[in-house]
Amino acid sequence: MDWIKILVFAMAFMVAASPWAMAGSKIKHDAEYYILEAQHGKQWAKDDKAVDAKLAEFNKNNGGKAPNILYILVDDIGYGDMGIPELNALRGYETPHVNKLADQGMRLSRMYTEPSCTPTRVAMMTGRQPYRNGMGDTAVDIAGFGIAGKEVTLAEVLSDAGYNTVHIGKWHMGDIEESWPHNQGFDYAAFPVHQQGQLTIFHDDAANEEIAYAMGENNYDSKFTKDRWFRPDASHMVTALEAKKGGKPKEVHMKAGERWNEKKYEEMNYRYQDQAMEHLKKLAAKDEPFFLQYWPLYPLTGPRVPYEQYTTSNGGTYVEKLKLLDQWVGDIMNEMGKLGIADNTILVLMGDNGHFTKYSPGSGFTPMIFRGGKGDTTEGGVRVDAFVKWPGMIEADSIVSDIFHVTDLFTTLSRLAGAEDNIPTDRLVDGVDQSALLLMGETKGRRDHVMIYTGNTLAAVVKEHLKLEVPPPGENPIGAKFYDLQRDTREEWSVSTEVGAWGGAEFVRVIQRHMMRKQKFPDEGPARGVPYDGISNLRPESKAAVKAFLTKQKASMM
Repeated sequence: MDWIKILVFAMAFMVAASPWAMAGSKIKHDAEYYILEAQHGKQWAKDDKAVDAKLAEFNKNNGGKAPNILYILVDDIGYGDMGIPELNALRGYETPHVNKLADQGMRLSRMYTEPSCTPTRVAMMTGRQPYRNGMGDTAVDIAGFGIAGKEVTLAEVLSDAGYNTVHIGKWHMGDIEESWPHNQGFDYAAFPVHQQGQLTIFHDDAANEEIAYAMGENNYDSKFTKDRWFRPDASHMVTALEAKKGGKPKEVHMKAGERWNEKKYEEMNYRYQDQAMEHLKKLAAKDEPFFLQYWPLYPLTGPRVPYEQYTTSNGGTYVEKLKLLDQWVGDIMNEMGKLGIADNTILVLMGDNGHFTKYSPGSGFTPMIFRGGKGDTTEGGVRVDAFVKWPGMIEADSIVSDIFHVTDLFTTLSRLAGAEDNIPTDRLVDGVDQSALLLMGETKGRRDHVMIYTGNTLAAVVKEHLKLEVPPPGENPIGAKFYDLQRDTREEWSVSTEVGAWGGAEFVRVIQRHMMRKQKFPDEGPARGVPYDGISNLRPESKAAVKAFLTKQKASMM
């Protein structure tokens, strides 16, 4: 038994006896929330009344309607790569439209996500960190699992409150039917089943450019290859689906026998931008408030085939796509102005995790302010740019340094929409209500910690500006590494003695309380099923790919 388990059992009676263990909010949170509530509950109650008054006044002036919500999640972008012209200049490119958004809204300077795509998206959608529901893995190929139907998503919470809901772009929360957005609360969805692994990294063009290699018949000598199912074929996997709530999805823009390539990936990205603009106009014309979720796949791209020349001094492939994405964000903001909805719409723009350092520096990006990137539990993997704009409600050109976790968006947006009563109370919700922070400014946050997981393993704990790197089982915790994130943003100089002498035991107790809450609300696995089941026009090659997948699964049971 490792040291964490020993301490958890030793402290069990203390957690059970705590007088504040389930006080306050009917939403069930992790233990640290109640410790803060015990100290700040009276002030929180006053702040809640102030928030209620602000929201009531807004709704009155908005014809009795709650605000619209437009959420844009950018894939694999490092902290500081957009929103700051000085850092743009350092990199050798410009993001003027995102910079304008940053000036018009609030920058969340301590926005934490999960280390990679799927976990962050699950966390935002459910308000729950993904180790709780088995969605901590990022699947690239056909996998046969996804987010369970019993999870309650933000789209479902808002839909039950009268919102029209649309999802456009990357989803990446499973390849089984119950996990897809039109079955998770969205009225309409246009999305790829998988992610850029299939879509831009190991298709034919990428293999030919050695972005991925030893994959295709043109890329290696296959005379000794006996297992023809070992190498996934991007063209045989389902690409993009479109569907309405409760209906059967249809694969679009891909015919039987057709090969997937970078040109089709480019067309997909432009199509999603066009669809986001199209649905923005449709939703704005309706009487009900809307939740439009737009998750672009760019800037992540692999092959350089689309470029005859680069247009920035940076010269990076990702940078060209980020420049394009910046223009798209500007187009959306301009359209909101034309439609007359800019003032009654909450606009959130953020990254999902750090840059994909596998392709540094060739992509045009490297970790800049923080160390590490996508897949890492260092700050470079889980700290992202995040901006929130709501004219007249959120102070323009403001910065807050309170800790914010992506799960908090679930709870906070529900509250701002007047839909908090739809948040489930039969499970633990990691997201806390940060409405006061957004509407009243810095120091009004309700979070002082983040539990950082890799898969199902607790890797680090942040408390205030201090970070513990959790030692592995069997390692003496006395030697655990601590970092002061304000003095050492890159986590290169451990202050184990200076912090550990007084803080080591306190961090252990934070972990104890967290583990005890996990015992009360046990982690579960994902939903499992037959990949692609329910698609109305599944191609023959996709059916064959599923058959191969099921045969490989069966082999382990022989």
